[in-house]
Formats: sequence, structure tokens, C-alpha cells
Amino acid sequence: MDKRIEPILDIQGLRTIFRTRGGEITAVNGIDLAVAAGETVALVGESGSGKSVTSLSVMRLLTHNVGAIAAGSIRFKSKDGAVRDLVTLGEEQMRTIRGDDIGMVFQEPMSSLNPVFTVGDQIAEPIRIHRNADRKPAMVAAIALLDQVGIPDAKRRAGQYPHELSGGMRQRVTIAMALACDPTLLIADEPTTALDVTIQAQILDLLLRLQQERGMGMLFVTHNLGVVAEIAHRVAVMYAGRIVEEGPVGEVFRNPRHPYTLGLLASMPRLGDATRMKQAGEKLAAIPGVVPSLADMPVGCAFSPRCSYAIDACRIAVPLLSEVNAVHRSRCIRWQEVRR
Repeated sequence: MDKRIEPILDIQGLRTIFRTRGGEITAVNGIDLAVAAGETVALVGESGSGKSVTSLSVMRLLTHNVGAIAAGSIRFKSKDGAVRDLVTLGEEQMRTIRGDDIGMVFQEPMSSLNPVFTVGDQIAEPIRIHRNADRKPAMVAAIALLDQVGIPDAKRRAGQYPHELSGGMRQRVTIAMALACDPTLLIADEPTTALDVTIQAQILDLLLRLQQERGMGMLFVTHNLGVVAEIAHRVAVMYAGRIVEEGPVGEVFRNPRHPYTLGLLASMPRLGDATRMKQAGEKLAAIPGVVPSLADMPVGCAFSPRCSYAIDACRIAVPLLSEVNAVHRSRCIRWQEVRR
């Protein structure tokens, strides 16, 4: 992000831990990340890299007495212009921000929607809480939101329960809930993972349109680089709790300078690959190995056991984020040699 643009979300040195029977483990390890108004920043990586824990840390929704923010700051600019550190706020203050200044769309709508309340009531709830609206005007606003997110016959659908809707409609309902109070920041945690490709494209188009109309910032958590190319302005690639590469999407995709990013891009299937590779007897490229256990992290660069560029120096100390250029950084001591 251009340093001259004031971010609405500014994460500095965030470290999030989980307390287990075997001791403390670090799930997010000192990340810096910023999102400006009207900007979409994608947080990318395999499962276990710390993406969702980062988003839950921002919302302060970590499991009580198990997960905790151990260090760092999360500075957030509210609608009233006030900048607060979310890490230091009490729970009561956080409740006034969740659903109002910050909205969140979760990966699986059936686990985030209450099965015993109609979808209209669930969308109307944040309006009643944060806007002190009566039931009737809140429901009118909820029906309008259902219409805005593309659900036909919105008035009838508002009276239905989550199980009566399709997966795509349920996800639209969760988006309507997240946007009910016109937040300045939307956090979307893999909102298209459980959907087929057609519905996924519709949801992405919907999010892009709503963001452009409302001018909100968006933190988009995903493992799908194809989605990143379609929706994001900047991308931050996470691995084992750290950001290993970040920059504008076009820059990072054209000129990846971390072996992990290179591996992710190489493993993306492309149109026509299946036929061509079958005829040539080739296999889809894959990154060898798996993301290391948080309880047993390798010394030095966490990616070194899986990295073809790794040398002895990689196994001594964690690399710093080096500047590739003014807008592009990589956590690799050999970034100059990494080429697509």
C-alpha cells in the first residue's frame, strides 16, 4: 500500500498464541498488514498458515482462555474518524465495533447462521442493536439488503429459515448481515470455498460491486490464487504464521520472489491443462511436503524443508522481509534468484 494513504486497518507486529496441553504455540508470528478504504487485500496460503487466525484476531473472536493476542497492535479507524487499538479494547467496546464498523463473512454459512431464526430476523438484528431501530423498520431494511445482494422475492425469503435456502443464497444472506450497518471494513474468510464455481463467480461479482458502491476496505482470506487475481488489489502470502511475500497482485503474480509463492502459482491448473498433460503424460506441479506443525517449527526459514532454493544459511535464522522494490517485499535471502 502507498504509505501516503492512511489505512483504515493497520496491523503491526501481531502475534497470536494458543494454549495447549503441550504448552503455548504461536499461530500468527509478528505480521504487519494494512488495508485502505476501497482497497481489497488478499491473505493467501495453505490451510494452517494462519490466515483465519489473523482475521479472528482482528475481530477478537479467538476462543476464550485458549487463543490470545500476545503482542502487537491492530489500529482501526472507525466511521467517526477515531483510531483505536482493537487489542486494548474491552469486550463491551468490541461489541460496538463488530457488525457495525467491521463486518465479517464466514466460510460456511450454515455454521454462522442460526437455524431457529428466519434469515430476515438475523439480518435485522445488527440493525436493531447498532441503530436502535424498532422491529418493523429493521425488517424493512433487511428485506432491502436481501434485494441488494441479489436474492429474488426478498420479502418472502426474509421469512424463511437457513435450511430452506440454497448454499449460494445462504452465503448472500451472510453478506447482507455483514453489510447491514454499512461497515468501513469487511473481512471475508474464504467465503466461496464451499460453493460451486458458478455460484463462486456470482458471489465474487457481488462483493466487488458492493465494495465499489460502498467504498469499504476488504480483507479477503483465501487459498485460491484465481480468486485473488479477480478480486484483490494487493496480496500477502502467509506461511507458518508469517507473511513471506506481499505486494500488488499483478506485480507478485508476474514477478514472484519467494519460492513458496512460486510453488503456489505453479500448482494452479489452467484451462486446457488436463488434456495437454494427459497427452504428454505429465502431472500437475505440487509443492512437496506439508505445512509444518505449529508445535514443531523448523529452525530458520519455516519453508526451507520444502524449498528447492534452500541453503545452509536458510536453516540458521528467520529471514527478514526484504524490499524487492518500493511496493514488493519477500522473506527470502535468495529472492534475487527466484524466478518464474
